[in-house]
Amino acid sequence: MQRIYLDNAATSWPKPEAVYEAVDRYQRVLGAPAGRGTYAQATEVERQVLGCRLALAELLHVSDPRRIVLTFNGTDALNLALYGLLRPGDHVVTSVCEHNSVLRPLAALRHSRQIAVTYVPADRAGRVDPDDIRRACTPQTRLIALVHASNVTGTIQPAEAVGQIARDAGAYFLLDAAQTLGYLPVDVERLGVHLLAAPGHKGLLGPLGTGLLYVAEGVEAELQPIRQGGTGTHSEDEAQPGELPDRYEAGNLNVPGIVGLQAGVRHVLAVGVEAERARQQRLMTRLLSGLHERDGVQVYGPPEAAGRVGLVSLRWEGLAPQELASLLDAQWSIQTRAGLHCAPRMHASLGTLPEGTLRLSVGHFTTPDQIDTVLAALAAIMRG
Repeated sequence: MQRIYLDNAATSWPKPEAVYEAVDRYQRVLGAPAGRGTYAQATEVERQVLGCRLALAELLHVSDPRRIVLTFNGTDALNLALYGLLRPGDHVVTSVCEHNSVLRPLAALRHSRQIAVTYVPADRAGRVDPDDIRRACTPQTRLIALVHASNVTGTIQPAEAVGQIARDAGAYFLLDAAQTLGYLPVDVERLGVHLLAAPGHKGLLGPLGTGLLYVAEGVEAELQPIRQGGTGTHSEDEAQPGELPDRYEAGNLNVPGIVGLQAGVRHVLAVGVEAERARQQRLMTRLLSGLHERDGVQVYGPPEAAGRVGLVSLRWEGLAPQELASLLDAQWSIQTRAGLHCAPRMHASLGTLPEGTLRLSVGHFTTPDQIDTVLAALAAIMRG
């Protein structure tokens, strides 16, 4: 039975053929580190790394590719943003929708730096009200941190409105684009984003172990590096170089991952984010329509595809999410995700603790026929 992969919110699969080829070529032919030599292969590696920054800058509508800091995953990027920016006594406004990649660093910083955190609520569809964020801001608010789309409900948050609130409050705005970059058009200047973090292995179609942090102009004066070490530049100085991106990229980069990430982003750009967004909305409309016809099924998030990215969480009164996921895999080779999805406050808000939900998430290579098969499988299971 052919595998149907619906766990793209965790990591995308399959990847474009160009991603596999780029990683394989690096390992077999190039093999050199970035920024550590002037021989032919090292020079080509440096071009490949710059090419990845250029592709990401194009995707984000950023004019200076040096403002794309390459990280080891989305969590690494978020840790750099939070630990690098926040000072003792600062106040952070965030939401109940956040992933543990934000919640856990903030919890640690509450204790180690005595920062204060306000968690604004979400409505039944998982959407944050910008007015709640505005009311939560105080003169001590240094940062507003918001997930662009929930990895539980798929709900797209009003990022542009929140960006304006951050400007009005004199605060920085950190956007977690883990579920949106590569799936939704993102213009960091239009959104008013100071810092944007994302993994490379989800909507960008790169390998695991890749990620990025966009740093807006001037933010580097306040954003401290959280790792020091070799960069291949200014080696005579004990201090970390001050210029971007070396300020934040100590140690060898994951070049095999980065060349694969460049190939993934180039694929996304060639297809077009708007076109992929429209295609996934059609898939989600098909999926949501079929789910809403099933008795005893609770679907979380916006009722229409337009308000969400390509994922849906559900519960069925007949089985726990983990049991339903196991049946789909064992009987139909349909691979989903059951549980809390590293977002416990979101589940507390939805009333889905402790078991969580069953999550189905489409990707760049999901087809309408696969959606139909999933709906048929769920119908068969629910008929008993």
